[in-house]
Parts: sequence; structure tokens; C-alpha cells
Amino acid sequence: MRGIAPAAEAAVGRVIEALARLLAIAGGLVLVALALMAVISIVGRALSKFGLGPVPGDFELIEVGCGVAVCAFLPWCQFRRGHVTVDVLEPYLSGWIWAALAVAGNVAMTVVAAIVAWQFWLGFRDKLSYGETSMILQMPAWWGYAAGSIAALVFLITCAYTVWRSLNEAIAGAGDTPNASTH
Repeated sequence: MRGIAPAAEAAVGRVIEALARLLAIAGGLVLVALALMAVISIVGRALSKFGLGPVPGDFELIEVGCGVAVCAFLPWCQFRRGHVTVDVLEPYLSGWIWAALAVAGNVAMTVVAAIVAWQFWLGFRDKLSYGETSMILQMPAWWGYAAGSIAALVFLITCAYTVWRSLNEAIAGAGDTPNASTH
């Protein structure tokens, strides 16, 4: 077994995978809840002549919920190598070049994830200190930023792990190809 602490990388990978999976499931549940709420709201609007109405603040809830759900899916996508790659050149590249490109891509994604996490943190701090709330529900704006910050932090940790994983694959000669096995 060659690489940088491959046994530790595999153990960390199992933890990261479980965390990313849990976050993705939570994001999916949020989307299902939002979809149900949207149906209830639409039916309520349609039946307004019978005394029903839309769910108050439905647009606010959908806005925040969709943003949080998208952030929740990012770690799982990164862990499973689900981001878009241009592998049209793969047949023409040697394994070590492909592996080096995978490492570089994961490093770049880690930098992006760090910037996203930092910006979420700054947004969270600002919304919390200013006490901004939504128009209809008077829901504190920091709630969405707090959830997004947590998801962004998990995304950053996942990205850092994928750098380690791709380095080990490059060292071992496997490369981080779309067909490579995952932990």
C-alpha cells in the first residue's frame, strides 16, 4: 500500500462519506418538505373562495430551504466524484497526467470551498449582528446562513479529503478517473 497514510485515509474516508451522505439525505428531506408545502400552498390559493389560503411566507421558506438543500448536496457530490469533468481527453493522457489533473482539480475545488465557507461565515456574522429578518415570517436571516455555513464547512472538509484521496491514488498509480473505485 503506497501513499500518504493510506489506512488512515480509508478510515477518514468512511467518516467523511457517512457525514456527506447524512447531509445529502437531510437536504433531500428539506426539498421534499418544501415540495409538500408548495402543493399545500397552491391548493390553498386555489381554494381561497372556501376560506383557505396559501401558506404564509411560502416564498421565503422555499428560498431559504432550496439554498440550504443545494449546499447540503455539495459534499456528497464531491465525495462521489459527481462534479462535471471533461474526460474527452482521457484516452489520450497517460495515467500519471490524469492523476495529476485530478489532484489539481481537487485542490482547486478545495480553494473554492474555502472561499464559499468563508463567505457563508461572514454572511452569518453580519445577519446575526444586524438582526435582519424576513418580510412575512420575520424569520431571522441568520438561520439560513447558519445552516449554509455548516454545509459549506462539511464541503470544505470533504474537498480537503478528496485531495488526500487523489494524491494517494496518484502515488499508487490508480489515478482519479471517473471509473475509479471510491471508498
